[in-house]
Amino acid sequence: MSIQKPSIPKGTRDFSPAEMVRRNYILDIIKEVFKKYGYLPLETPAMEYLDTLLGKYGEEGDKLIFKILNSGDFMQDVQFTGNVNALSLKICEKGLRYDLTVPFARYVVQHQHEIVFPFKRYQIQPVWRADRPQKGRYREFYQCDVDVIGSNSLLNEIELIQIMDEVFRKLAVRVKMRINNRKILSGISEYIGEARRITDITVAIDKLDKIGEEKVFAELREKGISSEAIHKIQPLLKISGSARDKLEVLAGMLRDTASGLKGLEELQKIFDCLEGIPTDNPLEFDVTLARGLNYYTGAIFEVKATDAEIGSICGGGRYDDLTGIFGLPGISGVGVSFGADRIVDVMNQLNLFPAEAEATSKVLLGNFGEKESVFCLSLLAQLRDAGIRAELYPDPVKLGKQISYASSRNIPFVALVGENEIREGKVTLKRLANGEQQSYTLTDLIEYLKRQ
Repeated sequence: MSIQKPSIPKGTRDFSPAEMVRRNYILDIIKEVFKKYGYLPLETPAMEYLDTLLGKYGEEGDKLIFKILNSGDFMQDVQFTGNVNALSLKICEKGLRYDLTVPFARYVVQHQHEIVFPFKRYQIQPVWRADRPQKGRYREFYQCDVDVIGSNSLLNEIELIQIMDEVFRKLAVRVKMRINNRKILSGISEYIGEARRITDITVAIDKLDKIGEEKVFAELREKGISSEAIHKIQPLLKISGSARDKLEVLAGMLRDTASGLKGLEELQKIFDCLEGIPTDNPLEFDVTLARGLNYYTGAIFEVKATDAEIGSICGGGRYDDLTGIFGLPGISGVGVSFGADRIVDVMNQLNLFPAEAEATSKVLLGNFGEKESVFCLSLLAQLRDAGIRAELYPDPVKLGKQISYASSRNIPFVALVGENEIREGKVTLKRLANGEQQSYTLTDLIEYLKRQ
């Protein structure tokens, strides 16, 4: 029998216990903020029907959906006509979810009589994309979505900006938050005489940071956008100054476009409201921000780390009629998604994880033999009942090995309980950071560890 070399698909990863501790630190903070703002948890299946997924992410997004082969003798009645896409749809009815927003819209329509609008939900689950794996880009990764649906109020956008700011403040990650409005981009398309090409224009503009201005204009020419239109769009993408300055300049240029003026009005209201709300991270109006997904219709957001070279770590926007695709028109929603995996990469790169995010247990009870370990079981139970994470080393090996184990696990304390400690009713506590030792009664030990 040949020995199989263990491996995993490209773009996926195993996570060690140490990595999981760090990931959970991030997820716990994100979840805590979501709950603080009144959002409720939701989960949907890993797979959805393809007709639920296809056509929601644009032509490029549809290509990245992982399709799931039908089970059973599905090929028996299938005839290949030469059309690969048609064959694909016949042999694959389901696919892995591309994001959490479209499944959320499907859920809202399917359960519309069971939920109360406006419906505020958060969802933390993996998604899958058949993308080319590279640094910061994976085929399987977690998204942390927070959405409110069933309300047109711009107060929801304000709240999401506060959530983004608070999450990154608690994680100690300095970020730049950018905002734009798809109505402004629609107005720009109308202004340059290419109103029907809004999708081609936004898809190209969305790549501005990645491929540069010249390649974006080249792509627009390939899509059939006229040279005159490209010439008119160039100064629009270079407007500088404060948010108020940019809004004023655009108001003059887009004065004859109803959608453009509406988008500018919405952004002005958002910035006006934020004047009285302190934030740790700046919000910048960026007219080049496009967000390639087709379903966005209003405000769009993107967040990047200030001190790390990586793509966006959070993004989202307003979608006015995503539920209409599933038979419930006119239900507006807005949400953002935090990329947990990229946030982990940023915090690793900048060494931002605090010491408490590294340790799973606060204290390890040393094992000096059968009698001592039986005594420690009672002590262990009392420590855990007091809310202190504690564990007992299972084997009576040399103390040095037990201390080495605690050190490798980032456990800050080792409790030593030998014959003398049992007789005196005390515990000797060793702090591994400096080697200091101190004896405590059980009551004093619990109080001391709670304070650490």
